[in-house]
Amino acid sequence: MYSIYSVAVKPCIRVSNGKCPSRKSIIARAEVTVAPQHRTTRIFPLLSKDGIPLADLHVQEIIERQSQNNILAREDPCKKPRFHPTFLEESYEKCRNICAEYAKTFYLGTLLTTEERQKAIWAIYVWCRRTDELVDGTNAGYLSSAALDRWKERLQEIFDGRPYDILDAALTDTVFKFPLDIKVVRMKSCYENFQELYLYCYYVAGTVGLMSVPVMGIAPESLVSAQSIYNAALYLGIGNQLTNILRDVGEDALRGRVYLPRDELGQFGLCDKDVLSMKVTDRWREFMKEQITRARFYFNLAEEGASQLDKASRWPVWSSLLLYRMILDAIEDNDYDNLTKRAYVGGARNFSCCLWHIPDLYRVARFFYKGQ
Repeated sequence: MYSIYSVAVKPCIRVSNGKCPSRKSIIARAEVTVAPQHRTTRIFPLLSKDGIPLADLHVQEIIERQSQNNILAREDPCKKPRFHPTFLEESYEKCRNICAEYAKTFYLGTLLTTEERQKAIWAIYVWCRRTDELVDGTNAGYLSSAALDRWKERLQEIFDGRPYDILDAALTDTVFKFPLDIKVVRMKSCYENFQELYLYCYYVAGTVGLMSVPVMGIAPESLVSAQSIYNAALYLGIGNQLTNILRDVGEDALRGRVYLPRDELGQFGLCDKDVLSMKVTDRWREFMKEQITRARFYFNLAEEGASQLDKASRWPVWSSLLLYRMILDAIEDNDYDNLTKRAYVGGARNFSCCLWHIPDLYRVARFFYKGQ
């Protein structure tokens, strides 16, 4: 499907005698208006929004495992770790600091939920971040199969109640409180199409959304299927990661990395070299418009499940949606220059934007907490 630049035709166009022309004359007028005269109108494609089918990602199996009560403590109570309270508090505090430093927008959303849920989300984030650095970081090219296997063993030791370090201890405590499904997967370093990029986003952030559902909790009164709520959580993770990629294009380019589908770049007359040159052109702006549209599409899908979460968890999820959408708005405000400028929503900008959205937030809060 293609997006064609044209002039919209109104159902009624007034002429000098004050009457509306016939439908036939309107159509004829439109044909004359859009016909190019001695110039070619560039046609840019509409990008596909379709990712990987949920069945291929085995999402239903994850839902079934995470929908059970915490089976770790029931299967072998001896596995449940007994940490000193001070040590455990320090562990979660370190996770909080890492989340606050490296995921500022995500961190702001976590502050709006209960303390126990905050800690669990921080622990999950830190493990996922460390895994991402291992399999997709600067030194990922030197990662051996043996090192990856050792990391997988380390994850299993967490579930066995034997954490390797103080950061792992927080996740160990978390998995014995909430039924979580965590895996370690090696990532590609470049992406030929959106399906490959979608898979990357799924493993980096979509799985975090799935793991967050048992922590956030589904409202007992919800009439929506668990599948729909998990799907919404997955889409929120996808939207967040797509937004992170668009926000960090310039920083990634400085590291020689491009997290954008090569075939889609080509459809706009661009390539990796154009991204690495960090020059903002009209082609780049059109390309970014489509990328932003797709990210917003996944945020819209995520909205459907937010109101079905436990009442204490709805507001932080909605705030995450709002804050990440503001990043996309900031890219637009920068005239789609995310190569030499970073889209910020923190500090004064974040505060002023929240003030601007207070009427909307009030209506959302009333909707989410209705009946409390």
